[in-house]
Amino acid sequence: MDRRTRGPGAQHDQRRHDLADAVLRIVAHRGLAAVSLNEVATEAGVSSGRVQHYFANKETLIAAAFARGNELSEARIAHRLGAAIDDVPPRFALTVLLTELIPHDAETLAHLRVRQSFTARALSDGAIAAGLRQQYARLHEAVAALLARSAGAAALRPHLDPDDAAIGLVALTEGLAYYVLIEVRSAEAARDHLLREIGALYV
Repeated sequence: MDRRTRGPGAQHDQRRHDLADAVLRIVAHRGLAAVSLNEVATEAGVSSGRVQHYFANKETLIAAAFARGNELSEARIAHRLGAAIDDVPPRFALTVLLTELIPHDAETLAHLRVRQSFTARALSDGAIAAGLRQQYARLHEAVAALLARSAGAAALRPHLDPDDAAIGLVALTEGLAYYVLIEVRSAEAARDHLLREIGALYV
């Protein structure tokens, strides 16, 4: 029997998830600056000692929340796709994948606020920067693969390079997400902008 799916191991993971979820709720309503071990304990309905049992400090707690946000984002994408990504039309999959990166509800708002905070920290923290480079490489690869599938079906504009287009789309999406977070653009306007840019790649 796998102790990570049943028993003490699973309980340990669930408690860590519960605390990470509490961080995401705090960030959604009050921003990353409001996160502290005491605030997380209050939000989760446990003692501060319980939080420190699982997370030694604020930094490890925020890192866990970032990972949890990514996990929840992947689950939302999978739910919206309704099937394996290779089994749905590539343009539909591309739209789902990228629009999930624009804040549109409490969950995505919290996840992307934490994501932006890590992006800012990466400017002075080499370890965080390395981790983000790996994440971006995977995202660029996934977007490029979807564009290549579309190109293979003669659905993309001629002579379009999927790798270059993928980087451009991800960069645009990240910029639009930041604009939504600081209220330069509404979520609806940002989504519409992204959809127009995706549409412009197709014939």
